Amino acid sequence: MSSTRKARPRTMFAADAAAIYDRVTDNRSRHVRLDRHLVEAAAMAPGLLPSADDLAAEAQRPLKDKQGIETDQALFLSHLFADRERGQHLCHAMLLPLAQSVELLPRLMKQGSLDLGTVAVGRLGKASVVEMRNSRFLNALDDSTIAPLETAVDLAIMDPATEIAVLRGGIIQGGKYAGRRIFSAGINLTRLYQGKIPLCFYFEHLLGYEHKIFRGLARPDATIDDIAGTTREKIWIAAVDGFAIGGGCQHLLVMDYVLAARDAYLTLPARKEGIIPGASNLRLARFVGDRLARQAIMYGRRFDCGSAEGRLICDEVVPSLIGAAFGLTRSHSICSASTSRSTRASRHYVILARRSSPTWSDTGMHNSAPCECPPARRSGSHLARRDEAEVSASLIDLFP
Repeated sequence: MSSTRKARPRTMFAADAAAIYDRVTDNRSRHVRLDRHLVEAAAMAPGLLPSADDLAAEAQRPLKDKQGIETDQALFLSHLFADRERGQHLCHAMLLPLAQSVELLPRLMKQGSLDLGTVAVGRLGKASVVEMRNSRFLNALDDSTIAPLETAVDLAIMDPATEIAVLRGGIIQGGKYAGRRIFSAGINLTRLYQGKIPLCFYFEHLLGYEHKIFRGLARPDATIDDIAGTTREKIWIAAVDGFAIGGGCQHLLVMDYVLAARDAYLTLPARKEGIIPGASNLRLARFVGDRLARQAIMYGRRFDCGSAEGRLICDEVVPSLIGAAFGLTRSHSICSASTSRSTRASRHYVILARRSSPTWSDTGMHNSAPCECPPARRSGSHLARRDEAEVSASLIDLFP
């Protein structure tokens, strides 16, 4: 990174962030997504945040030559999220369905599937299936996938004809893995080194579609911590072929059920790229314990799905997902149309329990904005919800 830029004092943002946020949102009377908020805030306070022209010029520079102007955006956002009321309001905005998703819903309901480019969403029986299709980069996550993936997640949740949602990787079209399904290679390192992954990408990943999988879709008139069941939610299942690296592994930590092929593996190598693995620092220890979480995040430990450690993350491991009946017809199945209401209610109380649990409180995050959302729903509450959502009828084969 270029050293020509001099960092701004943090106090500048501390003094201005709250006032600017209230101006952009008309005193929190309207919801503005994070990316749009930064644009409007830059226009209201010239010189405090990088302008659109500044960001366009920065986007042309490879990572090693960046001038670091997005650091100002990061500092500005850090003050917003440290402010409980404004941080919650911004998280609420990020949990609303995208306008594009609302526009596309009638087409999905009519056609049964939509191709969004690097992502597709379709309907198989009572399941909405979201498929990552960034084949050239092994279904990696980048600037070309972030909006389509959030749109697909919105549509999967909003589709009234389905009861569960599935996330999986598409078939790779060429190279070493040609003809195989791969879940995700994580962040696209090629695009990262080219300087094409903006700061907003990380926030839209964590606060956008991943948070929506975890919490469901919010409504403008209901807070994201509402316990009256007004959010729209579905049980989410991940089907892991090949590997789930980085951001792909992060997705598994917000799932209700993870089905994996025995030869698949999981890693979180973000440290090697100079970044942190999203909210995995908060979530992973709930699955594997503190020591294994440290080894994975700090030292690159790999979890093979078929190993004892891998099974702490994966609910079910099968020899192959090809032709698998998805494990949903057994006694431990996890969702049915007849129990969708109780499943939704259970989700809310599991989240509330996580936020009030000693482990969660001990992190010191319980007084922060819910963008630092509680770790994934697991352990006893997870099992109780699964029993409550017992399947009484078979689902079609999801893995032809």
